[in-house]
Amino acid sequence: MFTHKDIENRTIFVVNCLHNRNLRVSNGELLLEDTDENTAKKVLTKIPFQKVLALFITGPISITTPLLDKCKYHNVAIVVTRFNLRPVFYWSNISEGNFLLRRRQYQLDRNDISIAKHLVENKLTNQLSLLRNTRERNKAVMYAREQIETALAKLPSITEYNTLLSVEGNAAKLFFGAYFQKFDWQGRKPRAKIDFINTTLDIGYTILFNYVECFVRMFGFDIYIGVYHRLWFRRKSLICDLIEPFRCIIEHTVRRAIEMGDIKVEDFNNYNGEYKLKYDKCGEYYRMFYDALIPHKGDVFEFVREYYRSFMCETQTRKYPQFLI
Repeated sequence: MFTHKDIENRTIFVVNCLHNRNLRVSNGELLLEDTDENTAKKVLTKIPFQKVLALFITGPISITTPLLDKCKYHNVAIVVTRFNLRPVFYWSNISEGNFLLRRRQYQLDRNDISIAKHLVENKLTNQLSLLRNTRERNKAVMYAREQIETALAKLPSITEYNTLLSVEGNAAKLFFGAYFQKFDWQGRKPRAKIDFINTTLDIGYTILFNYVECFVRMFGFDIYIGVYHRLWFRRKSLICDLIEPFRCIIEHTVRRAIEMGDIKVEDFNNYNGEYKLKYDKCGEYYRMFYDALIPHKGDVFEFVREYYRSFMCETQTRKYPQFLI
């Protein structure tokens, strides 16, 4: 099992294969090279496996047996996704046999929403912080802040799952409406791609999802068993749960990038009302989100580790970890 020091000293290696790239083992090190057929092979970087925490690869690539063998020996996770960030391959060799943890997951009372309330509270607290940090005091922002504060005060008394869903959903609607109002916000529509902001948020959340999953798998959780998101065919409900406190990183990154002109509608093609990021812009946008998330690798690891410890020890919910932006 990794320690916090290991996490801080190891690198999350992001490989953009939108262009011809190749990963291989060379003299016991991880080597990334450009394999453009029109030019000679060019070594882009070389890094010792001992310094790698995980490989996030976007686009087509060949994975060799020596590479897998080295990653297995040094406990390096590999995540391969398509250009649209849909996962193709996830490989990890850490804590797969933690049957005590999984038994605890399977035995958890499905009517117990105490941990779910804790996660929602963390999410709402960060939404409130983002609104306060805008320093805007217009009607929409002030109303959203007031309603989220009310929702936070109401959470301890909630006993029904559907009530918790309603409170969290209403708070999210108000938050997005206030936080993105000056950009002609039309409402949050996950995966519908109704405008360039929704599409960009989807990209960021997908990268966050894959990023958090990498850490959760280290401890041997059954990632399909959640505490807030219920069982659904092929849905990784636990990852959906544990990204909730960290969504604020993506939302803050998107708003700041729009203000700075780094995200703009011209970067997208509109196909019958569906906005899709232009191919040549994918690398920039993906890099932007990884640049926002990688500095928080210690925070994510510590959150997941403490969640694991609290869950295994059946700790009081108020002692579960929090991530505060």
